[in-house]
Amino acid sequence: MKIIKYVLFAGVVGLAACGGGNESSNATDQPAAPAETQQAETPAAAPASEGAGVTLEITGDDAMKFDKSELRAKAGQKVTLTLHHSGKLSKEAMGHNVVILKPGTDIAAFAAKAVDAKANDYFPESEAASVIAHTKIIGGGESVTIEFTAPEAGTYPFICSFPGHYGFMKGDFIVE
Repeated sequence: MKIIKYVLFAGVVGLAACGGGNESSNATDQPAAPAETQQAETPAAAPASEGAGVTLEITGDDAMKFDKSELRAKAGQKVTLTLHHSGKLSKEAMGHNVVILKPGTDIAAFAAKAVDAKANDYFPESEAASVIAHTKIIGGGESVTIEFTAPEAGTYPFICSFPGHYGFMKGDFIVE
């Protein structure tokens, strides 16, 4: 009976020391996200008028997640897209980018080719015809901004093409 009590006690102490698997126990280890990226409940963009440009922001983290699964613009609008990396890991270990693909693109095939394109920020030049726009790869604490013109109305998938990320880091760029 003493052995069982000892094992139970050791288990409780071990769980308490490790945070018991509760992810919120690590909340103080994470840097605060910039104020503009903490508004996950607000729309991704609010253009002033149909002819105006739109500014979009999206954030990736060390848990391989984007903070948004949907970005919106109007056809023909000038889009300014900023990707933030709120994590701490380097781009070699946990790099992120945003690649907006044309509808019908085989995402798994694109991602498989991206694995071999490390020297080009995991952007396979052979697949450029399938891409609307893309950012370079960034690491923790970095940001990158690109500008492009929104294509015709439709839904365009977006992914992070860093190896292994596309299954988790994806969403839709919706053009109205």
